[in-house]
Amino acid sequence: MVELIVGKKGKGKTKVLLDRVNGAVKDANGSIVYLDKSTKHMYELNNKVRLINVTTYPIKNADEFVGFICGIISQDHDLEQIYLDSFLRIANLEGADVTSTLQQLDDIGNAFKVSIIISISLDKEEIPEAFQDKIAVAL
Repeated sequence: MVELIVGKKGKGKTKVLLDRVNGAVKDANGSIVYLDKSTKHMYELNNKVRLINVTTYPIKNADEFVGFICGIISQDHDLEQIYLDSFLRIANLEGADVTSTLQQLDDIGNAFKVSIIISISLDKEEIPEAFQDKIAVAL
């Protein structure tokens, strides 16, 4: 249940992500969480969306980030959607292969019926072949 919003840095992925999360609030029956590298977008988010500044937590690598996501899911049984902005940075994947982490997140999303919408600073061509069909928006 992973969806990707892809494009190089500065292409407008965050605006697309914010528009999607604020639009999703109207139809949501459960909780929505927005993970980012700061609280900069706090006032652009609907007040029903929980904003988490991931950099305040001691996450050292992608495996710890996946564990962090599992912790969020485990504490909120009504969780419907997780939005991840600045994915490469908050998951400590800058310059690394994203395939394994994306697969883990997809498996977790499917297992717990949570949609995970990810903004990732890579061009469409740089996304692993297995996730090309998960691209919702390419900028």
